[in-house]
Amino acid sequence: MEIELKGHIIDSMILPKVLDTIMDLGGDFEILKLDVGKTKKDESYCRMLVRGDERLFRELEKLGAILPEKDAKTEPAPADGILPDGFYATTHHPTYVRINGEWKRVKDIEMDCVIVIRDNEPVCVRQGLVKRGEPVVTGIDGVRIEAPQRPREKDVFAFMTSEVSAEKPVNSTIKRLAGELKKLKDGGGYIIHVVGTAIAHTGADEALAELIRMGYCQALFTGNGFAVMDVEKQLFGTTLGMDKETGEVYKGGFRNHLVAINEIRKAGSIKNAVEKGVLKGGVLYECVKRKIPFVIGGSLRDDGPLPDTITDVMQAQDEMRKYIREADMCFIWASMLHGIATGNMLPSTVKTVIVDMNPYVVTRLMDRGTAHALGIVSDPAVVLPMLVSELKVLEDNKM
Repeated sequence: MEIELKGHIIDSMILPKVLDTIMDLGGDFEILKLDVGKTKKDESYCRMLVRGDERLFRELEKLGAILPEKDAKTEPAPADGILPDGFYATTHHPTYVRINGEWKRVKDIEMDCVIVIRDNEPVCVRQGLVKRGEPVVTGIDGVRIEAPQRPREKDVFAFMTSEVSAEKPVNSTIKRLAGELKKLKDGGGYIIHVVGTAIAHTGADEALAELIRMGYCQALFTGNGFAVMDVEKQLFGTTLGMDKETGEVYKGGFRNHLVAINEIRKAGSIKNAVEKGVLKGGVLYECVKRKIPFVIGGSLRDDGPLPDTITDVMQAQDEMRKYIREADMCFIWASMLHGIATGNMLPSTVKTVIVDMNPYVVTRLMDRGTAHALGIVSDPAVVLPMLVSELKVLEDNKM
């Protein structure tokens, strides 16, 4: 079968990856044509003859190889939530399906889902939402992926391309990140923040609340743990009974956590608590006041939980997807579980910033194949206030 590769296939290492994949999977190849771009802006082109099994061509297609043009094949779903054998499993890269000789971009793309044809349009759908009889794309015919290539512009996301390490110039990185963030906001971009409990414990929540007030947040994802701590901090000045000023854990202070839940449950919701004057500050308060949507996903560890917490995890996923589809940039602040969950739903084209003390979390999220990813191994309680300070400088200079 003849395949084609187009774009910055050499400096993005796409061509070497294709050749390695062919050899690793027992295939054979012959390069028929290779045109190499002579400048950084020039694209390259390669056409080659490849011999191998379907598994090989599936992997080449994931790397962005263009296979011979055929219409996509489909088979009806045998029952709700059940897929036909041979279903096509999606990546999070921009994907196109050929229908009646026309290439159409798949809507709402994310990894580990399937493609269903609805109203003659290809749509990415998680398995549990597939309905009986819906045409599900099978095989690799008529499917094309645009694999991410190395950014040509010298922005902060191209700057930090080496391995994840705590030994990175955080100050200069944050300054450049603030510039990217400011440009995105000025252009009407959509920014999502994913928040872990450490943000409340360390005091970084105050900087996050300021980011929201400044207009650098269009949606917020978190868990019941952070949400309760955010409320507890406003009611008692503690998180899980630990004083925010002294770090001292009060005897019986754990009760504060339960009282915080109880006060919100009495009000009926976080929004009601704000409107009734029960909740007078904090991250969620700022979200309510500025009409910023937030999704609180539940877990097995939750107390209460808060009335706003979505305890059905699949329902929480689908609620998050409503906002992920609008995202231009996503910050993941010290949140392994919600961070990885969000990362799995993000298209590879969304600029992603991961800040965590744990290098594993940063590496795990950066290894998804995202075209624009920035990992910072550091304390969010340091990074968030620095980012806010740099943004204020930029805002002041604008005035």
